[in-house]
Amino acid sequence: MALQSINPATGELLESYVEQTADQVEASVVRANRAFGVWRQTGFAERARLLLAAADLLRSQKRALAALMSREMGKPILQAQAEIEKCALVCKYYAENAAAMLAPENMVTDAHGAYVRFDPLGAVLAVMPWNFPFWQVFRFAAPALMAGNVCLLKHAANVQGCAAAIEEIFSRAGFPEQAFTTLRIGSAQVEALIAHPLLRAVTLTGSERAGSEVAAAAGRNLKKVVLELGGSDPFIVLADAQLTPCVAAAVSSRMINNGQSCIAAKRFIVVDTIFDRFQKDFVAAVSKLKTGNPLDESNDLGPLAREDLLLELERQVAESVSRGARILTGGGRLGPGPGFYFQPTILAAVAPGMPAYEEELFGPVAALINARNDEDALRIANDTAFGLGASIWTQDQSKGEKLAARIEAGTVYINGMVKSDPRLPFGGVKMSGFGRELSHYGIREFVNIKTVVVG
Repeated sequence: MALQSINPATGELLESYVEQTADQVEASVVRANRAFGVWRQTGFAERARLLLAAADLLRSQKRALAALMSREMGKPILQAQAEIEKCALVCKYYAENAAAMLAPENMVTDAHGAYVRFDPLGAVLAVMPWNFPFWQVFRFAAPALMAGNVCLLKHAANVQGCAAAIEEIFSRAGFPEQAFTTLRIGSAQVEALIAHPLLRAVTLTGSERAGSEVAAAAGRNLKKVVLELGGSDPFIVLADAQLTPCVAAAVSSRMINNGQSCIAAKRFIVVDTIFDRFQKDFVAAVSKLKTGNPLDESNDLGPLAREDLLLELERQVAESVSRGARILTGGGRLGPGPGFYFQPTILAAVAPGMPAYEEELFGPVAALINARNDEDALRIANDTAFGLGASIWTQDQSKGEKLAARIEAGTVYINGMVKSDPRLPFGGVKMSGFGRELSHYGIREFVNIKTVVVG
């Protein structure tokens, strides 16, 4: 079976890739396990040197890698360049900090001595999505490699060019052969791969359906798993919010990556006393956004990554409108012409039972919801199956922190746009997954936390 990369701006086929056979995958896993036997003995200083070399390659090839990303999945070119820079940053962060994060910890007991050490697990499988095709791989690979693990990547079918480029970066940086391996396979082979006795753990970033399937397979085979799944993040605007920075952040946090981000703000919950003013400014700002060729730096948005995503977003908007939602701007695909473009859209009067309220909208569509007061805003924010991120806008920091403590999410920003940062743990609760990436919490997800007691 062929894996196809299709340019979402034109609908044209970029490349077809032949899927690897089960025997070829088996050989790759065996070679990766052999590489682990060598790589785990490498000291932190050598691992850091190679990871910093990878960071240098990312920066030197930033424009070419960003253009590849834009062609394969439609990310606006300036955002694509920023993604490459962020990958270099996470490499530098773990190169400089992993040794301290994984240093043995002395424990006080009644024994002569006791300590905890952090040993690598072995081969770790990463099942990664297309929407941040470099960042989501590097935020897994940088800590995993610094911990002494080896990495197997199953990337999304439509970004196989990005997958090959990532493997080449690690190779050119000097990492041992098979320390990082791209497997050119479809989803059907993942379950058998998880069951492989030489595979020690798996991490997935993707939909809740994919997450439940991977979690089930990992559970049956008693493999460690980390899941970062979808989100329907609330963006809460309280009565005392400063509107100018708030609206600017609302536009950026909803429309980043053409609205295709798990941590994008999706439900804009605004208290009644400021609702009309926010709505007016929000609509005005979104209406000015320019959509077009993602390689053109003057465009704010590009196309959705695949045609099926465009069709699903159309369904969600149409069904929400049929149930009473109102279109304030946008509302449908952009055309005529080729490509999978959808207009930047704001829906008002969004209520329970509508797709715009209940489901994740993976595209440039914002759901605007009126709340009676702060408590009602909190209730609406938590009235979702998801729990990835949230943001609260208020000039009262104490009030913001009290509300943040009651938000059911893995990350809450007060007067800021939700984003991932190498220094901060990242992950969700409820249907948004479990486990953490980044910071020292992330690097310890895929290690054996080993207790050693000296009698």
